[in-house]
Amino acid sequence: MGWKSNSNGDVLQTKNSTCFIGSSVIPLINKLQDIFAPLGDIDDRLTGLRLPQVAVIGSQSSGKSSVLEALVGRDFLPRGTDICTRRPLLLQLEKRTIGVGDNDSREYGEFGHLPDKRFYDFSDIRCEILVETAKEVGVNKGVSDKQIRLKICSPNVLNITLVDLPGISKVPVGDQPSDIEARIRNMIMSYIKQETSIILAVSPANADLANSDALQMAKEVDPTGTRTIGVITKLDIMDKGTDAKNFLLGKVIPLRLGYVGVVNRSQQDINNERSIEEALAYEEQFFCDYHVYHSLSDRCGIPQLAKKLNQILEHHIRNLLPTLKTDLNSHLVAVEKELRTYGEALESNAERGAMLLNVLTKYSEAFSAVVDGKSEAMTTKELSGGARIHHIFQSIFVKSLEEVDPCEDLSDEDIRIAIHNATGPRNALFVPEVPFEVLVRRQIARLLDPSLQCLRFVYDELIKISRACETFEMRRFLELRRRLEDVTTRFLRDGVKPAERMITNLIDMEMDYINSSHPNFIGGTKAVDMAQMELRAMQIAQVTIWFETVPSSLV
Repeated sequence: MGWKSNSNGDVLQTKNSTCFIGSSVIPLINKLQDIFAPLGDIDDRLTGLRLPQVAVIGSQSSGKSSVLEALVGRDFLPRGTDICTRRPLLLQLEKRTIGVGDNDSREYGEFGHLPDKRFYDFSDIRCEILVETAKEVGVNKGVSDKQIRLKICSPNVLNITLVDLPGISKVPVGDQPSDIEARIRNMIMSYIKQETSIILAVSPANADLANSDALQMAKEVDPTGTRTIGVITKLDIMDKGTDAKNFLLGKVIPLRLGYVGVVNRSQQDINNERSIEEALAYEEQFFCDYHVYHSLSDRCGIPQLAKKLNQILEHHIRNLLPTLKTDLNSHLVAVEKELRTYGEALESNAERGAMLLNVLTKYSEAFSAVVDGKSEAMTTKELSGGARIHHIFQSIFVKSLEEVDPCEDLSDEDIRIAIHNATGPRNALFVPEVPFEVLVRRQIARLLDPSLQCLRFVYDELIKISRACETFEMRRFLELRRRLEDVTTRFLRDGVKPAERMITNLIDMEMDYINSSHPNFIGGTKAVDMAQMELRAMQIAQVTIWFETVPSSLV
């Protein structure tokens, strides 16, 4: 078994190779993709493991959809003049052989999101693609990087795995964002930058190949062209007197895997419901009629493209199999090691109930230990738990109260005006109580903000404690950990409002009753007594000074 390259860099299968690897390896990769699909993004779940596939890229209206439909031999993709492919379509073509006694030789398609349903009518496949696309991005022109997986089983296809990517767009239409071109390019790059991907760069023949968006993007990630296949479409609408011979020979932009030229169905053909069989017959006749393509028969036509893709993908997979096997084994060992740390599986409800009670008990004990300062995981770098809460009350809160100046924003003029306002049209013999209470209430209200700030600090610390109390068992049950965190957070959050009301009520109570009987309160009779005491002290001091200054002979 072996492979070789001809003088033009095309990969060819040698005579001693067999079809066994091709018939078994590509379906095996498809099965791995089916296994990985429920796990979500393979990059995240399996640390960068990517399976071999063919990424189909090209600008809008370059003929990508026509090429894929011709490879399948059926109409099944959304078509139109605007952007049609708005989500990546993972297309698995699987050759289905008809066994003895198998009377059902029909072709069918299966979607990854509908694994138990077979679509024998390919127009229904198109409708399902449209419906599934609309679920994710709406009915306008939005795009998404979430894949649609479709497997088509038919005796008329070769085993190939392709990903049809949205066409490169320049100008936003519909509800597309203004950076639609950058988004689509980033999505395409995420596929073609992987060394495991073969790039199928589709370019129309009626445009300058040097300006092909598909070839430019492919060159960014594959500068040597070792894993890029060029497809030149619309050869039948080139200007008269011109041909694509130099393009197909790789003389303009060389590619190690070469080029294949095809003839698409035009939009008029699609509107007239021209069948793919008729289009393939027209394509074959076109290449027969143009003598310039006679010597390039191995580079022209959809059948040659299908054969080339099948052989290159088989060869690519075979080269990657040792690395892929090593990566899978290493992931398997890591997963088995992680699985052992989770313990034995719980079969009965009684075992689950006992485990749940044990987890909740340990969580509660861990929370109490952190608050009481008895946690084994005590840190020496910063205050935490109960010590942090004590610091909030005794240091932060007390300091914030001490920083409240009772006379701030209260001038002598304010006091004078308040007294005058309280006396009305008459002069008062004594200082009235009303302005005093009004001014004092305004200053007491300033204690509310520091108190509420203290509440927020304590709440944040309790939330931090709840998230730090992760027991070993909780690492095993991720959903339980998430639910427990939600319940604890909700419980603490529900206690914030009553605490705020209590603090507000305490401040209101202090403002509603000014305790002028408090020993430290200076006012009324006590103020007069203190004034008289100060007056007598001043008189005594003056008499003492007089006696000290008068000569003793005069006394």
